[in-house]
Amino acid sequence: MLKRFLPLAALLSVTVSSPALAQGVTSSADPRATEAGREILHQGGTAADAAVAMVAVLTLVEPQSSGIGGGGFMVHHNAKDGSISTIDGREMAPAAAKPDRFLGADGKARGYMDVIPGGLSVGVPGNVRLMEMAHKKWGKLEWKALFQPAIKLAEEGFIVTPALGNWLVQFEPMWKEFPAPQAIYYVDGKPAPVGTRIKNPAYAKLLRDIAARGPEAFYTGANAKAISDAVAKAPRHPSQLTVKDIAAYKAKERPAVCTTYRVYKVCGMGPPSSGATTVFGILGMIEGWDMEAMGKDNPMSWHLLSEAMQLSYADRAAYLGDGDFVDVPVKGLLDKSYLAERRQLISPYGAAGKYEPGTPPGATPRAAAPPVEEQGTTHFVTADKDGNLVSMTSTVESIFGSQLMANGYFLNNELTDFDLAPTEGGVPTANRVEAGKRPLSSMSPTVVYGPDGKVVLAVGSAGGKRIIMHVTKVLVGVLDWGLDAKQAMELPNLFFGRQGVLIENNEAGKAIAAKMKPFGYSFTAMSLGSKLNAVERTAEGWRGAADPRGPGSSSIDGAPAQN
Repeated sequence: MLKRFLPLAALLSVTVSSPALAQGVTSSADPRATEAGREILHQGGTAADAAVAMVAVLTLVEPQSSGIGGGGFMVHHNAKDGSISTIDGREMAPAAAKPDRFLGADGKARGYMDVIPGGLSVGVPGNVRLMEMAHKKWGKLEWKALFQPAIKLAEEGFIVTPALGNWLVQFEPMWKEFPAPQAIYYVDGKPAPVGTRIKNPAYAKLLRDIAARGPEAFYTGANAKAISDAVAKAPRHPSQLTVKDIAAYKAKERPAVCTTYRVYKVCGMGPPSSGATTVFGILGMIEGWDMEAMGKDNPMSWHLLSEAMQLSYADRAAYLGDGDFVDVPVKGLLDKSYLAERRQLISPYGAAGKYEPGTPPGATPRAAAPPVEEQGTTHFVTADKDGNLVSMTSTVESIFGSQLMANGYFLNNELTDFDLAPTEGGVPTANRVEAGKRPLSSMSPTVVYGPDGKVVLAVGSAGGKRIIMHVTKVLVGVLDWGLDAKQAMELPNLFFGRQGVLIENNEAGKAIAAKMKPFGYSFTAMSLGSKLNAVERTAEGWRGAADPRGPGSSSIDGAPAQN
């Protein structure tokens, strides 16, 4: 189980200042963000400094997925004292938001695709306040220095990648109603072809203002008015998001959610993220079996993962929401005795098909809400030469968020992460819309500690609700099956949906599906794309890994980029 890592005795003797670890590393979904983070590390910046720079660059080069118009969750490891901290930069519902926000005239929930584009779905962005808090707590370089890579790219231009180019073509029909994106991403009235150099002077100007005056340049004044006006004057579903709503936003430091998995300690983000509780719930159930002995090619391993996944997601649907508004039984959901009870529901001989939520210790039974979609997200990881580490997931929710823009960046559609119907069976759902509330998320930035208390792995992904399983797959691959992070990423993705259990549509996925037929699964092979990024500690030092399914990259300061 521990063969990938240093022997325990050796681990105990290693310090973060050792030559093997005295280099920073970055990993993200876009090489230009990876390089921006590496540049900041090279200047002597911390992992938190690099993270700020990477958010600013990703806003520009990967606008379909994340940005300062959205929000995120950051998990931070402090090498000096070994502490783990998390920052909640999740978007917030405006004061005008009520539980019936997404109901039609007939009292029924509107269609999901109907309410995404336009003003109704926009929450107050949280990323810039998150960036501010991270820099104040753990930064070293001047605030203004962190925005220079993004400013340079915005002013000099960046190249349209195949990934961005594909989305521009797909959204051409939608943007007939949304002129703001066309002004930046169109050439001669059509989506900019792959290879086109695009400049974004409005975004550069805003970043210069934020660099000079701090986050107030985003949350007050002209930019706050630009956000409010974009929502109020939206071509679809114009709504109210006031400058007062924007000015009132605060990032929140929250306690990390941690548990044990075999000899490891795993930590992640608590509510309003469902990532840690759901991932760790799955791990807690499969902990009762010897996953190492069964191995990655055994259909039983994937059967147990499939069933534990469905059990943990059933609890997620019933109990998870913003802990400032509803009681989330985090401790109960991760209680080892409770997870052992849930484990007993799994038959080793076949698929159950469906599971109901349990009743974890300290919880009041609740109705499970229908699933909501999540799409536009990114993840990155960075570690500095001193051993400080950031694992952060950021999002604008759907591809290009609400389609609305302010000063060169997209505004999120994060409010569609709330339950569109505020009740289920007459019972209020935990994740219903309320003023000032933060919607439930599947983002799962995760940090793993070895028996010596030192970080061995940090990982996260994009992929909406599938994020949880993408991350779980990597954790099992590394901690149980002895794979390195990249090898674990290459394992087929697994999920479930209305069509039953879903397996990634590739040779490895189809091979596993064939082996699992005796368990009674009705597999659907389909695209289950992920954008995993990770940093791991090896005997040679830090190593980054990026999902081979996309254009992501990793880089060690002073070494060539790793792909």
